[in-house]
Amino acid sequence: MACLLETPIRMSVLSRHEKCCNWKQQAESQSHCFRSCSKFLLFRLLYLLQQETSSTELKTECAVVLGSLAMGTENNVKSLLDCHIIPALLQGLLSPDLKFIEACLRCLRTIFTSPVTPEELLYTDATVIPHLMALLSRSRYTQEYICQIFSHCCKGPDHQTILFNHGAVQNIAHLLTSLSYKVRMQALKCFSVLAFENPQVSMTLVNVLVDGELLPQIFVKMLQRDKPIEMQLTSAKCLTYMCRAGAIRTDDNCIVLKTLPCLVRMCSKERLLEERVEGAETLAYLIEPDVELQRIASITDHLIAMLADYFKYPSSVSAITDIKRLDHDLKHAHELRQAAFKLYASLGANDEDIRKKIIETENMMDRIVTGLSESSVKVRLAAVRCLHSLSRSVQQLRTSFQDHAVWKPLMKVLQNAPDEILVVASSMLCNLLLEFSPSKEPILESGAVELLCGLTQSENPALRVNGIWALMNMAFQAEQKIKADILRSLSTEQLFRLLSDSDLNVLMKTLGLLRNLLSTRPHIDKIMSTHGKQIMQAVTLILEGEHNIEVKEQTLCILANIADGTTAKDLIMTNDDILQKIKYYMGHSHVKLQLAAMFCISNLIWNEEEGSQERQDKLRDMGIVDILHKLSQSPDSNLCDKAKMALQQYLA
Repeated sequence: MACLLETPIRMSVLSRHEKCCNWKQQAESQSHCFRSCSKFLLFRLLYLLQQETSSTELKTECAVVLGSLAMGTENNVKSLLDCHIIPALLQGLLSPDLKFIEACLRCLRTIFTSPVTPEELLYTDATVIPHLMALLSRSRYTQEYICQIFSHCCKGPDHQTILFNHGAVQNIAHLLTSLSYKVRMQALKCFSVLAFENPQVSMTLVNVLVDGELLPQIFVKMLQRDKPIEMQLTSAKCLTYMCRAGAIRTDDNCIVLKTLPCLVRMCSKERLLEERVEGAETLAYLIEPDVELQRIASITDHLIAMLADYFKYPSSVSAITDIKRLDHDLKHAHELRQAAFKLYASLGANDEDIRKKIIETENMMDRIVTGLSESSVKVRLAAVRCLHSLSRSVQQLRTSFQDHAVWKPLMKVLQNAPDEILVVASSMLCNLLLEFSPSKEPILESGAVELLCGLTQSENPALRVNGIWALMNMAFQAEQKIKADILRSLSTEQLFRLLSDSDLNVLMKTLGLLRNLLSTRPHIDKIMSTHGKQIMQAVTLILEGEHNIEVKEQTLCILANIADGTTAKDLIMTNDDILQKIKYYMGHSHVKLQLAAMFCISNLIWNEEEGSQERQDKLRDMGIVDILHKLSQSPDSNLCDKAKMALQQYLA
C-alpha cells in the first residue's frame, strides 16, 4: 500500500511543477499577445478616428476609448505618443461637432497632464494655440479642458509669452466668474502659471476688469475661508506671483492682511500634508526678499513653532494602525521637510531675532545637520539653504554653528554634490571662513584650500565666484603659511586666468583675494619676490583695459598695498609705465580712483622709510607734487586731506 500511495504523491508534485511552468509560459504568451493586440487596437482606433468615412459618433467613441487608455499607466501614454496621437486629436478639433471636440480635448488633457508628455508638442504647430483660444467659448467642458492643458503645458517664459500674445489673459479672465467650479479652478491655475516670475503678465493682470471688478479683488475674494482650500491656495499663489513680479506692493493690504495670513493658515496641523507643503513653499517665496513680511510672518499664528511639526512625519509605526496612512506619511515626509527648510530660510534671511527663534526651536540644528545627508537632493538643497540663511548671523556662527560642528557635514556635502547644492554650500562656506568664525581653523585643517581652488576651475560662474570668495575670506589677516598654501594650490596661471574672467564678480573677488594676500609687509615682500613680475603685469593689463570704476579702484588698492612693502615698492618705482598710470588716475574725474592713487603715492613717499628721499625726488620730477597742490584744493574733504598729508612728507 505504501508503494501504491507514493506514486500518486510524486505524480501530483510533478503535475504542480508542470502546471507552474505552464502558467508562466501562458502568462508570458498572454502578455505578448496583449501587447500585440494593444498596438493593433491603437492603430485601429486612430485609423477610425481620422477616416473621413467614419461617422461622428464613431469618431467620438474612438476618442473616448483612447482617453480611457491614456488614463492607464505611463507606458500607455508613451504608446499613444509613439502612434502620433496628438496630431490626430488636434486635427479632430477642426470638426464642427461639439461632442467630438470635447472628447478630443478630454483625451488631450489626459495625455498632456501625464509627466511623460513633452509640453513642446502643444507649441509645434503655430495654429494650435489660437484655435484653442477660439474653442474656449464653445462649452464649459472646452473651457475646463483647455485651461487645464494650458496650466500643465506652460513651463517657462517662452510658453508664457506665446499664451499671453494669443490673448490668454483676456480669453480666460471672464472664466473666473463661471458657474462651474471646475472651470473657475482651472482658470485660476492658468493665471498662477502665467504670472510666475513674469512682470509683463503680472502688470497686465493688475488692471484687468471682470464684471466691473479688478482681478486682484477677485483673487482676494477667492482667499476667503468659506472657499475650498484648493481655491484659497491657488488664489494666494496668483497674488504671491504678482507681488514678486512687482505688480503689487509688498505693503499692500491684499498681501499683508489677506495673502500672507491665508498661507500661514495652510501650514497648520488641520490641513492635509500636501496643502501644508504647498502653503509653506508659497509663503517662503512670498516673503523671501522682504524684511517686513518676514517679521509679520514670524509672529503670525506661532508659525516658527508650527513648522517644527513638519519634521514629525512619518509618525512612529506603532502609532499608525492604518497602512495607507503610513504610506501617505512616507510619501510626503521628504516634501514636508523640504518645505519647512525653505520657509525657515526665508524667515531668517535678514532678521537676527528671527534667526535666534528658529535656532532655539526644538532640535532645529540637529534637524538641519541631518537634512544635509538626506537621500533626497531637494531636501539636502533646502537644508543647505536654511543653514546658509542662518549663517548670516555673527552670533550664531560663534555659538550654535560651533556647538554642532556644522562645518563637518558641510565639507562632506561639498565633496560630492550636484552644482545646485554646491553653489549654496560653497556660499555658506564663505561665511564660515570669515575671520571671526571659530569654524575657520578646523575647515582649513580639513583640506578646504584644495577644494576651493578646484571650484575656481568650474565652468559654473557661481561656483568660481564662491571658490575665490571663500579663498579671499580665508586669506584675510591669515598667516604666511596659509597664504603660501593658497598661492601654491591655486597656481599663478589659474590666478591670472581668473583676473581675465569674463564674469565681473569673479574678477572683483580675485582682486579682493590679491589685496588680502598682499597685506602685512613681510607677506607683501615675500609674495612679490616670487610672483612680482606676473602680478605687476596683471595690474597693468587691468588698468589699461575697459573696466568699470570699481575694478580699477580695487586694482589701484593692490598697488597701494605693494607700495607699502619694504622691498616690494621697488617694483613700482622701477616701472615707469605703472608710475605714469598712478599719475593719470590722480587726475581722474572720479574721486574713488583719485583716492586710491593717492594711497599709492602716500605709501611710496613716506619719509620714515629707507630710500624715501630718492622716491620723493623721482616723483617730484614726474610732476606729482604739482598734482598734490591741486588736489589740496579739492572740494572733496577726504581727497583734500590726503593730498595735504602727502605734501607734509615733502616738507618734513
